[in-house]
Amino acid sequence: MTYVPSHENGMTLTATQLDAYLARIGVERPSRLDIRSLSQLHRAHLMSFTWEALDAFMGWPSAITPAAAFTKMVEGRRGGWCYEMNGLFGAALAALGFRVTRLCGGVEREKLGDIAVGNHLTLRVDLDRPYLAEVGVADAIVEPVPISAGPISQRGFDFSIMPADGRWLRFNNHVRGIAKSFDFQPDHSDEAAMTATHGWLMQDPGSPFTNALAVLRHTADGYVALQNDCLRRVTANSLSEQRITSADHLCDTFETVFYLDIPQPGRVWERLRAISRDKAA
Repeated sequence: MTYVPSHENGMTLTATQLDAYLARIGVERPSRLDIRSLSQLHRAHLMSFTWEALDAFMGWPSAITPAAAFTKMVEGRRGGWCYEMNGLFGAALAALGFRVTRLCGGVEREKLGDIAVGNHLTLRVDLDRPYLAEVGVADAIVEPVPISAGPISQRGFDFSIMPADGRWLRFNNHVRGIAKSFDFQPDHSDEAAMTATHGWLMQDPGSPFTNALAVLRHTADGYVALQNDCLRRVTANSLSEQRITSADHLCDTFETVFYLDIPQPGRVWERLRAISRDKAA
């Protein structure tokens, strides 16, 4: 689905919303629509917003439209997962005049097969050539890359795009990445598949997000990741871990590490402890 200029479908931003988004990421409206301005916006988005799947973990309501992501992430002090992170970013790019196409991808398709298709939204931006704009993987690239096969290196982390089966391309994350890969086709859009999979990921007990806490944020030289009660700080050359030990500790981590305003963080801690007890039983 290529973005259209209508605001009625909730898939792009109004002028007022765009101004608020740019203020939120600290970037002025670009004077030129080129790879330099796209890269600046891409990095600023990732440095301003936290990747988080708390809605699925806590059973809180969530919608797939960029308009809903704007309310949550720009007007509220929250982050989002791939549908929201890439959705909001793509909507902002379209409002700026970039040619953006929403692509329906599949995280871990190499292992799960085609059932994975729809569990990821990524973006193609057409400039002098097609670029992959990807702010929804949480621990991957910080700047867009050409959609072509070959190795990628950013900030000391090594990635690649390689041919997969059929017309699929496979983005391979770095060796410490949580999501090892996702598959996409440069022209494959399927909003119905993403909407259906979004619902499954939000509600099904088999979803990887309903029974595990996942929060990630990029830093200047890497990223910080909270997986359940383990806080990991990762750079290309280092890894450190710290345990979250209390509700207050978790609340402080949300606020000072991830810059999130989470309603009733004590309930998140209670759910985390309950899941840990169930696994130990």
